[in-house]
Amino acid sequence: MPADLTVTIDNWADGERIPGANSFCIPADEGNVSMGENKSPGMSWSGAPEGTKSYAIICHDPDVPSAADDVNQEGKTVPASLPRVDFYHWVLVDIAATTTSLAEGADGADITAGGKDTGPTDVGIRGKNNFTDWFAGDADMGGTYGGYDGPCPPWNDAIMHHYIFTVYAMDTTSLGLSGDFGGPEALAAMEGHILASGQCMGTYSLNKNLL
Repeated sequence: MPADLTVTIDNWADGERIPGANSFCIPADEGNVSMGENKSPGMSWSGAPEGTKSYAIICHDPDVPSAADDVNQEGKTVPASLPRVDFYHWVLVDIAATTTSLAEGADGADITAGGKDTGPTDVGIRGKNNFTDWFAGDADMGGTYGGYDGPCPPWNDAIMHHYIFTVYAMDTTSLGLSGDFGGPEALAAMEGHILASGQCMGTYSLNKNLL
């Protein structure tokens, strides 16, 4: 079994609510939602075993509705009983083994219509997140979304969403990924290379009945 990393996020403790600074959407004073600051969280990790040659970070929300029929529809609620699927908010691989922390905003800040580029950055290799799929076909927002984009769950969802930030210590300097790969492709490439991993979770909702 892989060893455990200790993962710490600066702006919230494990299990606490994610702040608006790290969210794509925030509750609005009037109406349903407003735009957040959308900064990638400041975070650090420790406890990597000998032989670690790189790191990877994946953030996913396992609570996303499997059907969008009722999502963000006035007079409707996304029921808690609806099956849920994974939504990847951040895919970053090939982080140098000498890196054990990232500053807030290091892999994304503000909302970029059409998304941020995937590929090599100063902090690692960016994959795409699932806002790519969410905004597909949207004339104003459509595009490939690389790097971090934070929480924006349906404002009428009956359940709290959980955002799991996982850091992986790898036995290879590169997973060999390129192009617009996403979370599933990154996880598949990691198989057989994970020496250790650790998580920190944050919660989020835009449903005013859950705040």
